[in-house]
Amino acid sequence: MAEAGNGPLAGVRVVELAGIGPGPFAAMVLADLGADVVRVDRPGGAGLAVDPEYDLTNRNKRSVLIDLKADDGPARVLGLVERADILIEGYRPGVAERLGVGPRECHARNPKLVYGRMTGWGQEGPLAGRAGHDIAYIAVTGTLGMIGSPGEPPTVPANLVGDYAGGSLYLVIGILAALQHARTGGGAGQVVDAAIVDGAAHLATMIHGMLAAGGWQDRRGANLLDGGCPFYGSYETSDGEYMAVGALEPQFYDEFVQLLGIAAEAPARKDFARWDGLREAIAARFLTRTRAEWTALFEGSDACVAPVLSLREAPAHPHLAARGTFVEHSGITQPAPAPRFSATPGSVRLGPAQPGADTAEVARDWGVPDLAGAAAGPDNTTSDEDR
Repeated sequence: MAEAGNGPLAGVRVVELAGIGPGPFAAMVLADLGADVVRVDRPGGAGLAVDPEYDLTNRNKRSVLIDLKADDGPARVLGLVERADILIEGYRPGVAERLGVGPRECHARNPKLVYGRMTGWGQEGPLAGRAGHDIAYIAVTGTLGMIGSPGEPPTVPANLVGDYAGGSLYLVIGILAALQHARTGGGAGQVVDAAIVDGAAHLATMIHGMLAAGGWQDRRGANLLDGGCPFYGSYETSDGEYMAVGALEPQFYDEFVQLLGIAAEAPARKDFARWDGLREAIAARFLTRTRAEWTALFEGSDACVAPVLSLREAPAHPHLAARGTFVEHSGITQPAPAPRFSATPGSVRLGPAQPGADTAEVARDWGVPDLAGAAAGPDNTTSDEDR
């Protein structure tokens, strides 16, 4: 039997219908927290051609191979659903229903099931049936338009803001809330409709309030938190690296300009007319030393200055190393489960699940014997998972 999870979700069973992006990441979060996540992979695979051995969003999971388009495919999935607490799918609206594993079929077998749906546009609306990706979802919500320098195209923040922050994490919140309701509210399951457009819009709630109050300008690079402020941004160093500055409060600003060596010429924080000159002075000063030298100078201070590290550099940062923010498992350095729990800590127990490798084991552990006889079937790769 696979090593059991020890996190706060130990004992919770999750069925994940294989897809790409935010659905798998949401299932990974649940797995990191101790849930027993079984990923239903399809013959031919699904995804962005990432070697399964390196697909960290499939860590702490087990995989079974089921062809949902085969005659017995839906029945095999429903056998798992009957024994599960949660299901996650990321198909376009209507696809799960056509495959015979939609909410109606699943709740008929398991009324307590929390049925989590992960899409970009949501289950309804004019664009619900359209394909899309992270960049389009954050574009229409106004989120993308906030990021970047004035007079330049918006800066693409990888797929972190839409897929994972606005998508995966909101799905996890919804699933856990619905699970609590199912366990304390009379045993009724429900459908969680997590749309990336909803989550990405919700992330900007504070900024919408500032906009309404006149404290935020509806354009890039003109505000306190979007690079418009000279003491909240990134500056190049003499070796071509960068330092990040976030000295917003008065006491932090005073310490920052003092350590930077421009206290004598620096204007008051709210002297907006002199912000352009202040930005030039800060930039010129940072160009006089290397990133390592500035890091050493600001270390131990409350100036709110930090080196901008690369993905490969980050795990070696002294603070992150001391906390164990990154761990190594299966030969891969990766972020550790988050957040942390004092009594039921999560952990990386298993490397990325390999498609179909755990079918017999899951059949035994979950008491679904007919899973063990599942055949690989033909390649049925489709675009159903497009969100």
